[in-house]
Amino acid sequence: MLDEKQTRKAILDARKMVEEVAKADGNEAETRRRIERIFESILGYDVFKHISREHAVHGVGDTEYCDFAIQIENGDTSKPVILVEIKRVNVDLLTKHMKQTSSYAINVGCEWAILTNGREWRLYHISFGQPPEVTMLANWDLMKDNPADLVDKFGLISYKEIKKDTLSHLWQKSNVLSPQNMLRAVLSEEALNLYRRELKKVTKVTVTPEEIVGAVRRLLNESAMTEMEKIRICLPKKRVVVRKTAKTDSCECDGAEKEE
Repeated sequence: MLDEKQTRKAILDARKMVEEVAKADGNEAETRRRIERIFESILGYDVFKHISREHAVHGVGDTEYCDFAIQIENGDTSKPVILVEIKRVNVDLLTKHMKQTSSYAINVGCEWAILTNGREWRLYHISFGQPPEVTMLANWDLMKDNPADLVDKFGLISYKEIKKDTLSHLWQKSNVLSPQNMLRAVLSEEALNLYRRELKKVTKVTVTPEEIVGAVRRLLNESAMTEMEKIRICLPKKRVVVRKTAKTDSCECDGAEKEE
């Protein structure tokens, strides 16, 4: 198993290797051979044991073939844990390539898929609902990104981490930190009360929960605004201040909001 220093060196070697094939305008087969080297030298796979080449995909029409299927367990009932679709090194990755890759994964029943041309790497998660949903969980560029960042990104799909099922934990965390969940937490009743207290402490000005929600709206982009419309916002209830009069013991309710 490589340590971080060795992995960084292997990444720089892989960068040089992919640069050379790009300058020669290598075809898909040549690109595939370099990527196979990356799976071996950086990611720690046994290319004979863990990589199935030209993996058959049986869909509605004719049988198609995905470039690589990554399998940790080898057996009659074992399924690939990741499908890898490879494009020629100088072909830019497009939406149509993502759809092709995800369709392979859906037909095979594989939760994870990688699309790459050796330079760019994109990691997708497939949720098997109706219809299935495809989410790009990570992407990186072997030619441009910082080697330290590449160690972390390639680490996501390394043999060691796939065997530990790290991707499942990453997917769960990304769901927890989804825009909708974050907005739900930011706009909760407890959070709005906290913002009021902090703003009053810092500025000496009292604002209402409605004014805070309006300020949050102005901070958001169009995509986040769409998510915000899906959330039920619970504004803190206004509190009634009850005062006793000096002459009688009767109560006088002025309807004013209690200061936090």
